[in-house]
Amino acid sequence: MAKIIAVANQKGGVGKTTTAVNLAAVLAINNLRVLLVDADPQANATSGVGIQRGSFRRSLYHVIVLGDPLEPVILSTDIPNLKVVPANKDLAGAEVELVEMERRESKLRDALSGVEVDYDLIIIDCPPSLSLLTLNALSAAKTLLVPIQAEYYALEGVTELFDTLARVRRLHNPGLAIEGLLLTMFDERTKLSTAVANDLRDFYGQQVFRTVIPRNVRLAEAPSYGKPIILYDPHSKGSEAYIELSKEIHSYDTQSAWPRIGSVAGG
Repeated sequence: MAKIIAVANQKGGVGKTTTAVNLAAVLAINNLRVLLVDADPQANATSGVGIQRGSFRRSLYHVIVLGDPLEPVILSTDIPNLKVVPANKDLAGAEVELVEMERRESKLRDALSGVEVDYDLIIIDCPPSLSLLTLNALSAAKTLLVPIQAEYYALEGVTELFDTLARVRRLHNPGLAIEGLLLTMFDERTKLSTAVANDLRDFYGQQVFRTVIPRNVRLAEAPSYGKPIILYDPHSKGSEAYIELSKEIHSYDTQSAWPRIGSVAGG
């Protein structure tokens, strides 16, 4: 059965979609069967793996709102082992339409249960809000990965997300665990980034990944070309950081039968 990771933070602009796309791509290139689920109506994870807006007829909306089967909605990408469940603007309407439905928080979990055996890893990119779409992702996930921008208000947002996590565990998904907290947009030249990193590690300890994602021009450019950083510039600092993150996640998963994660940039 697939390991399901929800990438979530209710704050926008923290590198959430960047992390979902690039972690999925690195793991897929390392021979894992990966499904990327775009649960954000902005659909940036969809375009970030090269799927053009308007090039597909059905999206996650049709699955969780209209009850369509998931398998026909899944699209291939330029990376053979990476598939994507696309999103588009229709998904914005799901928030309103799900409210009146029974088991509204379990729609995504039910849909994924039919394809779990086909993948080693499923990564869900959540919207930047604590919405019904995010609740669906947290109810379906086995672990939660939280990207945190290295900035002053970072800890405040994490506390709110952890309150939601406690409610989800209590009401919907008691087995949901923390995959880790990931520092993003880290600038080693500034005292602020270092101070935020130190505070986060002091407060959350081993729950914070050793890997940090740097501010990197190539990493910022890659989405405009519809490519994960591992395809756009495999030797960039951003690419190297996501390779290191994939190794770290793999090393934590002691029950995993995943192959050894190697540096794609180095072959």
